[in-house]
Amino acid sequence: MNNDNIHFTSRMLRIMRNAENEAAIFSNLKVLEPRHLFIACLNEKTGVLGEISLKCTIDITSLRAMNKNIDNPSNLNITNSTFFNISVTEDVRKVFEVAISYMKKYNQTYVNEGHLLKALITTNVTDSFLSDDDRERILTLGTTSRDMITHLGHYILPKTNSHIIRKVNDNDATDLVLFVDKNFSKEWSETIREAFSLSEPSIYIALDNKDEIVGFAGFDIYKNKKCYFGPMGVSLSNRSSGVGYSLLHHCLRDMSNIGYEYAIIGAAGPIEFYEKACNAVVIPYA
Repeated sequence: MNNDNIHFTSRMLRIMRNAENEAAIFSNLKVLEPRHLFIACLNEKTGVLGEISLKCTIDITSLRAMNKNIDNPSNLNITNSTFFNISVTEDVRKVFEVAISYMKKYNQTYVNEGHLLKALITTNVTDSFLSDDDRERILTLGTTSRDMITHLGHYILPKTNSHIIRKVNDNDATDLVLFVDKNFSKEWSETIREAFSLSEPSIYIALDNKDEIVGFAGFDIYKNKKCYFGPMGVSLSNRSSGVGYSLLHHCLRDMSNIGYEYAIIGAAGPIEFYEKACNAVVIPYA
């Protein structure tokens, strides 16, 4: 696998560095194992990880004690990884391969903690210290899209790439539906199609220098839900360029002008993006 173009979210990078510290401090062999990654996730306590740490029954002290009981290097199948500064087990290498495959499957550009958690569980490397209930809880809380909320009181539009963003008109319907259908899903394209039956669809599009659509975002269009932002999508080649950020804030500005105090961000996949872009927080499960 070519790791040169693999990118990680800021939270994921912290988890990786903290996992290295766990291995260096609490492991006899100073070798990074899957349990170090899991401990680092529990200690992060931001995003959905704080919710997971509260609702899982794992005792970190016991996990660290398990590390100290391993004193035979041959039992660990030690290797190296370009992602870490210390040796890792073959299980860790496998976990990262699977996490990266999840990122690509979901058409995303950054490996995040959800990809890691799902890889830790589906590769079965956590079976020795996670109960069935904990695995199900983690999959539900940490590896699925989550609704988020952001406060719009006193909202001020930040600096964005406004010159490439505009609101849709009736002439955009066919091209936008085709763009969404090709790059995302039938459900999203049907949502967009239905939105054009409204007198003024609350949808913004981003255009490249050839006036071709490279992204879109809408609000109050998904199943007629009010105060609801989404869906939003940007073509893969235009991500990490501020297009999504600009689309998001054009919608939030309009929502604030309508008088909405809060915006619900539905089924957010890139949680850290929304945390940074508009101070959104994950809505906890009851």
